[in-house]
Amino acid sequence: MIRPALALLAATALAVPAHTLAAAEIEIEATGPVVELSVFESVAVAPDIATIGAGVSTEAPTATTALRQNSAEMQKVIAKIKAQGVADKDIQTTGITLNAIYDYDQEARRQVFRGYQVSNRVNVILRQIDAAGTVLDALVAAGATDLNGPSFSIENDEPAKDAARKRAVERAQARVQAYAGMLGYDGAKVLAISEAIEGRGPMPEMAMMRMRADSAAAAPPVQPGMVTTGISITIKYELVKDEVPPAGQ
Repeated sequence: MIRPALALLAATALAVPAHTLAAAEIEIEATGPVVELSVFESVAVAPDIATIGAGVSTEAPTATTALRQNSAEMQKVIAKIKAQGVADKDIQTTGITLNAIYDYDQEARRQVFRGYQVSNRVNVILRQIDAAGTVLDALVAAGATDLNGPSFSIENDEPAKDAARKRAVERAQARVQAYAGMLGYDGAKVLAISEAIEGRGPMPEMAMMRMRADSAAAAPPVQPGMVTTGISITIKYELVKDEVPPAGQ
């Protein structure tokens, strides 16, 4: 039975979470049965980057005072981060907020203005992940009032993705050859390939911690474990028979 097939040029997704990018369409005629296989492969690797978040929250009667106090406290935290050997490029402010604070007066049944709260947060990339626990402890001692992380990842996951891609193609090849054998065909010809990428995850993450400097008795234990990166491929094959030369040739 002749069955026409429409194939797409290979499309590679470069964003996380996985997406597939559409490419130009090309018509390819298939004279044999068409088999489409989807295969996912992942590779676990040791992380080499830890990301943590650190912040300072302060309260004061006026907005100006709250902001100034917060800025002074945050300067101490940033200085402590740099003292741990973290480069400027690995420290990024993620948000500064200023909010009015109110208490509810039960007797008067109304909101009572209490003052202002300022919060300042930074994300920090640690390239020496063994020091994550020590850095967290140092940040609390420097005045950080809330922490989150660490989350672990790998800076360059292309080698791991290449390994996952190779495994995925090998699995797809073995599977289509099995189909060909079961259906009486000699092999398979690739018509199209599409790919989706999963990146640097899932990443183990510690729960959000809120603590004062006097509550940290020792550096928290941190276990980086492993992170995974993966490739999902879809390959469309045409099942084929070996050509038999006419008699007499």
